[in-house]
Amino acid sequence: MNQHSNMTALRAEIAAAAARLIVEDGIDYGSAKRKSARQILGNSRIPGDLLPDNAQIEDEVRLYNGLFLAESQPTRLLQLRRLALQLMQELERFRPYLTGAVQNGTAGEHSDIHLQLFPDNTKEVTIFLLNQRINFEVSETPHFNGHSEPVETLSFMRQGEGVHLALYDADDLRRAARTSSGRKITRADLDGVRLLVDERTDK
Repeated sequence: MNQHSNMTALRAEIAAAAARLIVEDGIDYGSAKRKSARQILGNSRIPGDLLPDNAQIEDEVRLYNGLFLAESQPTRLLQLRRLALQLMQELERFRPYLTGAVQNGTAGEHSDIHLQLFPDNTKEVTIFLLNQRINFEVSETPHFNGHSEPVETLSFMRQGEGVHLALYDADDLRRAARTSSGRKITRADLDGVRLLVDERTDK
């Protein structure tokens, strides 16, 4: 086996191990990738090109769900999507979009709901939550384009599930939603989430 084949095989092994950590322990992609690499290769310096990208890990998460959680994961996903739809209806004035594992279909036991909001004024979202007597924590999320300043994120619990609202400027909605690596971020608006829920409910 040549060096290229060895690297490809190692990358696949790291991706599969990372997927297992994400599904079973709820670890984020970056941490799961690094932890899996250390488990497989030890504490030696790991070349960046040896690590799988998030797309490869996401494929492994789908495979893991299909192999080991074929009965429970679709039900869990539908539960989260229904709650996301309810939240988006409540937040409709702020132009909500669903992203992350609940949107792309890989959500499991440890997954939270991630919404991107594009209000005319981000303070309006804070006021709305306060008026609804929702206790939330404030943090920051990296901007989806990887170059702008981090965006304010409001996090709270709803029906026992973690919810995170990333507050973008209204102008950001017109810009291409891509990561710093150039990969397009998939997201769904209110109508798109309705379709996701209806498709699963009809099965």
